Amino acid sequence: QVQLVESGGGLALSGGSQTLSCGTSHGTLEYYAIAWFRQLPGKEREGVSCLSAIDGSAHYTDSVKGRFTISRDNAKNTVSLQMNSLLPEDTGVYFCAADLWGECNWSLQEYDFWGRGTQVSVSR
Repeated sequence: QVQLVESGGGLALSGGSQTLSCGTSHGTLEYYAIAWFRQLPGKEREGVSCLSAIDGSAHYTDSVKGRFTISRDNAKNTVSLQMNSLLPEDTGVYFCAADLWGECNWSLQEYDFWGRGTQVSVSR
């Protein structure tokens, strides 16, 4: 099992950047597909980006392609989400989730472990 903890987030200006990090105090993230989901105000939780545990491929939802980059640092046992060109509509709570030996998909039920989330607020 892994206990996921998100860090980063906070307030950013439109057009600015932030980096979110997903880590664990127990377990090794290398063996997990790690996805970032977000919950925008008044909306369902949605997938943003995912890194496969099978082939290392990265996946992005259309609205963040070209702006967000997901990466894994096995030495630090973390997965980061670099967010550039932030928009006010990126405002929401961001969660990381893990699926052991998983491939990427946007189904919440596929992920067994979740962090508590971190708030990202982008002002106009």
